[in-house]
Amino acid sequence: MPKIKIGVLIFPGTNCNIETKRALEKAGLEAIYIWHEEDKIPKDIKGIVIPGGFSYGDYLEAGKIASLSPIMRNVSEAGQKGMPIIGICNGFQILCASNLLEGTFIMNMKGKFISRWAEIIVEDTDTPFTCDIKKGDILKMPIAHKFGNYFYRNKKPRVIFRYKENPNGSADDIAGISSPKGNIVGMMPHPERATGLISQDGLKIFLSIKKWFS
Repeated sequence: MPKIKIGVLIFPGTNCNIETKRALEKAGLEAIYIWHEEDKIPKDIKGIVIPGGFSYGDYLEAGKIASLSPIMRNVSEAGQKGMPIIGICNGFQILCASNLLEGTFIMNMKGKFISRWAEIIVEDTDTPFTCDIKKGDILKMPIAHKFGNYFYRNKKPRVIFRYKENPNGSADDIAGISSPKGNIVGMMPHPERATGLISQDGLKIFLSIKKWFS
């Protein structure tokens, strides 16, 4: 049986694509790299992952320039049609800058880059990325960001993950959100870095994708 193909977007400055590809493959999925200058998602791609990094050096603001890339127009169209899309760390910032998710980001509360393990609480399991997880489960994953302080101005987002202990000042302890329909998800923690000895909790995110299509 052919494996489900998931596109992994790459921008100048993306640096988590290799770990993301490995995590997808470990979950039994096929990862296909898509360069940001492409204007169309290949027809056989069933979902999209926007991995972490520092796209375009985070100039202007985190994710802003990447949100203007040719491929993001097609990603937006695909998301509106229901394609599962997840943005991780910088990918989350790109989704917000593209207006595919509510809210924006500012510098961490203490003004410093944070790199450590964090625990997040699962708030919503009705998405392609949490359907194989139980509500209330606590997942251990790394975080690594300087502009991870999430906030929203008007409409309160649909919360998918909350920090057990808020590391960066994010509003309502938010670690991840989704679009109203649930097919587009953004999260600051790195599930692709939690698939080994210290924690395999991140693998549950990628196994959920496989379950969603089964």
